[in-house]
Amino acid sequence: MARRVSMPAADDLFRPTAPKQAERREEPQPEQAKPARRSRPSGRVRHDEKMTVYITSEELLAVEQARLALRSAHGLAVDRGRLVREALAMTLADFDAHGEDSALVRRLAEE
Repeated sequence: MARRVSMPAADDLFRPTAPKQAERREEPQPEQAKPARRSRPSGRVRHDEKMTVYITSEELLAVEQARLALRSAHGLAVDRGRLVREALAMTLADFDAHGEDSALVRRLAEE
């Protein structure tokens, strides 16, 4: 006699991953509406948002070489996402601190 395998229900497969409305924090008041930039990236946590960025093969090669150099020379095993989040956090912190004198503004103005 054939044995039937128990499969999960659709509700189990497609359950919401975000907290319910009652569990969410209250929305910020208008005076708190300015987004606060973090000085450190989020690191190894679950990320709820996704952003796709297209880069050239040379840029990807540079990211991979930096990742491998961090691993071999400094003993830091980081993935590409963490490396990019760290670089982004450093760039945004510099922009917050220096405004129009930041490296970000200078480089974007060169284009």
